[in-house]
Amino acid sequence: VQLQASGGGLVQPGGSLRLSCAASGSIASIYDMGWYRQDPGKQRDLVASITRSGRTNYADSVKGRFTISRDNAKNTVYLQMNSLKHEDTAVYYCNAHVRISTAPQAFDYWGQGTLVTVSS
Repeated sequence: VQLQASGGGLVQPGGSLRLSCAASGSIASIYDMGWYRQDPGKQRDLVASITRSGRTNYADSVKGRFTISRDNAKNTVYLQMNSLKHEDTAVYYCNAHVRISTAPQAFDYWGQGTLVTVSS
């Protein structure tokens, strides 16, 4: 299974970005999907997650500004980020809990990370 993230970049404070992450491979089912972010030297923290049925969860710091969504037919998760702040600058990683077609249990997979820089 591979997760390919895209959409990061440089944006001014108050601006918007949309991240995408597509899963590919011998996928039987994808359960929870999510986005995490990490600053250099710090731990990776949850930004937002979404269940297969669409139930969402957000970090307090992004509530009301970020929206997570997914397209199950495309095995893709999105993160719409609005009203971006300097403190949102980080490397963003997508995550998916995936059961592959040849295994009975599911495992966590990670994307390669995409850098979001909020700066004027």
